[in-house]
Amino acid sequence: MKKVLLMAMMLICGLTFATAQKQAEIKFDKLTHDFGKFSEKEPVVSCTFTFQNAGETPLIINQAIASCGCTVPEYTKDPIAPGAKGEIKVTYNGTGKLPGHFKKSITVRTNGVVEMTRLYIEGDMEEAK
Repeated sequence: MKKVLLMAMMLICGLTFATAQKQAEIKFDKLTHDFGKFSEKEPVVSCTFTFQNAGETPLIINQAIASCGCTVPEYTKDPIAPGAKGEIKVTYNGTGKLPGHFKKSITVRTNGVVEMTRLYIEGDMEEAK
């Protein structure tokens, strides 16, 4: 009987502790961006992914890493307050790349409930005429 009572108390305490922890939560407006078609004459294109901290503690972006060197993400290093918005600007540089379709990923790591999110950019760079 004592073991059952002890286990019930531990379960209740554990659930209370788990729900009492408040964390940051990143919510993106979109996870993919399609540049469509663009010319090899102007091979550098950029887009911005906006997000909001939907959690109850400050959100910190620990890193944003692109799948290759032709894609560069820029983001704020400052904590984003609960309810505040932020941006990640992604620039693709197709200089020296073969024309055609591309799809790149950006891995975003945060201190949020979901620690890792993947963003994607894609497009079609057409040969210069």
